[in-house]
Amino acid sequence: MQNPKFAEPVTVRANIQGAETIVTDVYECSSFLLRNWPGKRGPAHRAALQACHDASADKKPISSVRRAFASAAREAGILVGH
Repeated sequence: MQNPKFAEPVTVRANIQGAETIVTDVYECSSFLLRNWPGKRGPAHRAALQACHDASADKKPISSVRRAFASAAREAGILVGH
């Protein structure tokens, strides 16, 4: 799989100071989930990681990764603008 862009980026608060990160593709999504995720990693976080893995293996569309990531960000209270 290449690394297609999300149809619409997802903006999240990356730290306590409120700095924002714009996530635009599966690679950035996976990296953020693994390296920069603030706080606890709940069920939605695990689902987003699985969606990244599945999309990388061409088992799921890129839109499912975006949805899963946005849901995880919403659950963690870091989703911006939605």
